[in-house]
Amino acid sequence: MLSQEKIAVSVVVPVYNEEENVPILHRELVDVLDTLGKPYEILFVDDGSSDTTRDVLRSLCQAHPYTKAILFRKNYGQSAAMGAGFRYSKGQRVVAMDGDLQNDPRDIPKLLAKMDEGFDVVSGWRKNRKDTLILRKIPSRIANKLICSVTDVQLHDTGCSLKAFRREVVDRIRLYGELHRFIPGLARVEGARISEIVVNHRMRQFGVSKYNISRTFRVVMDLSSLNLFLKYLRNPLRFFGKMGAFFFLAGFAGAVWFAYESLVHHAPYAALNVIVTLVFLIFVMGFQFVFLGLIGSLIVQTGSRKGRTLPPYILSQKE
Repeated sequence: MLSQEKIAVSVVVPVYNEEENVPILHRELVDVLDTLGKPYEILFVDDGSSDTTRDVLRSLCQAHPYTKAILFRKNYGQSAAMGAGFRYSKGQRVVAMDGDLQNDPRDIPKLLAKMDEGFDVVSGWRKNRKDTLILRKIPSRIANKLICSVTDVQLHDTGCSLKAFRREVVDRIRLYGELHRFIPGLARVEGARISEIVVNHRMRQFGVSKYNISRTFRVVMDLSSLNLFLKYLRNPLRFFGKMGAFFFLAGFAGAVWFAYESLVHHAPYAALNVIVTLVFLIFVMGFQFVFLGLIGSLIVQTGSRKGRTLPPYILSQKE
């Protein structure tokens, strides 16, 4: 029976078309987590799988009281799946990992032991990574350098999904786009203490990788927005105010140009009308940026409203 004590560890596993991997991973997780001697839960998040992964998860939930599953109605991406797992998990510590068997559950006790040294986030480092060089390793190294330079979090492997977090950290993180790659950076904003340990990385046995090179573009776009987020989180008016000031200066220069053309060159009315219209539009853009900054500051002060979406299915032993 499931212990009535507070859950000590939650393991969150996003999966997508991993019908062969899920039973093996679940068995490995149970073997490892039982050795901890503490109440735990395993939370799978199915990201709209089109194979029999959902049926496998239903069977596991019916057979094991500590296993739960969140079933998305369609494919939303790994960040959304991981975010849902964080939101519905109840453990005092949360471990996130991939569902393709490449992350090794036997590393979980090592992550938790490192966290006992006083860290809020412990990230895995796939030092001996079992992936292809051109499509996986090289793009990952480039992305890692970019992410570390933007977030100022110095890790060897920001892309490793195997990470451990304290409850208060995951409660403060909201994921979208490809932001699951930048969780240490988001945690740093909250003042988290971050560390890293070497973990085992295994070859994929079943299924196919969901990674493709097109994701690199999305990562770069999210990294750009994250850069803006990290620098101007507390006062977005500073960023938009700078943009507004630029357009005000451009508008002032346009006004001087108008005066010069009308008083010195006696330009025709048609040309002057074009200049006046251009100057007016530039000043309007400046005011728009300032108002955007004010609105952004209001959102920071009052909090953002959560979007209304259909709730996912949550499976447990009772169903």
